[in-house]
Amino acid sequence: MITQAGAAHPMALAAIHESAFAGGEVWDVGFIAAQLGQPGVFALIDDAGGMIMARVAADEAEILTLAVSPEARRSGIGRALVLEAARIAAVAKAARLVLEVSATNLAARALYRGMGFVQVGRRKRYYADGSDALILALALSPFVSIS
Repeated sequence: MITQAGAAHPMALAAIHESAFAGGEVWDVGFIAAQLGQPGVFALIDDAGGMIMARVAADEAEILTLAVSPEARRSGIGRALVLEAARIAAVAKAARLVLEVSATNLAARALYRGMGFVQVGRRKRYYADGSDALILALALSPFVSIS
């Protein structure tokens, strides 16, 4: 079940993030708590092992991170979290949802492509491993009527 995360959730969000990105760039409890305190930032948590953090600023929303624990992958959690974040962003009057994904993350790229995200840019050697970041965007007009 997906619920809105709040001040009581940074530890759970950090645990999911760590399990999903072990050996990579992991967001710790302090960083997550600080992000949750920023204007326009919201987080969702799925008790089966998924989390998403996003930010709405003016008419654009950005997925800051999406993490699904390895044992919960390929169960639809990531898609459900992105859809709910898109709905929240649309209600907040964002026109599009953007994100960055590693060019080497084929599973995530397939998820986003299947949801209608399109590539709008590229950041060369953006990640610590030297991989490029693909900038993807999704128009939120289909979500406007969802409340």
